[in-house]
Amino acid sequence: MCPMAKIASCQIAFTPIKSDNYIGDVDKVLNIVEQSGLEYNVDILSTTIRGERDRIFTLISDIYYTMDDICSFTIDIKISNICGCN
Repeated sequence: MCPMAKIASCQIAFTPIKSDNYIGDVDKVLNIVEQSGLEYNVDILSTTIRGERDRIFTLISDIYYTMDDICSFTIDIKISNICGCN
């Protein structure tokens, strides 16, 4: 049975483009993900996140606005509304 809130899965690949410290910038993004409290898995090329849909959208916004003042970047995002509950 699914929880009351709508669950989503998300895959994020953050790539610093103009950065003084690209590894540090990726670490900052991973810290934002960790602080979100959402379930996540860090892989070689991307991070998969699962949780309440609205919290995932908030996380994406937090990453964007935090990193916007730090470096130029791209974020590849895939979002699925298939949570495996059905």
